[in-house]
Amino acid sequence: MDSNLHSISRQLIELRIQHADLDATIDRLGDVVPVDELLLRRLKKRRLGLRDEIARLERLLDPQEPA
Repeated sequence: MDSNLHSISRQLIELRIQHADLDATIDRLGDVVPVDELLLRRLKKRRLGLRDEIARLERLLDPQEPA
């Protein structure tokens, strides 16, 4: 169980790094003229997917008990 939690924690760290990298890339692309709208949309969709995966893993680490 302990190695499983370590694995999930490691995945969370990696996903957060990827998310931060995408944030920086999206910010830089917003400053470029002309803006590549298709690329920007794809990156934002990927960033949203990463955020969803991060939230899923966080729930595995700290499950909420029913009231």
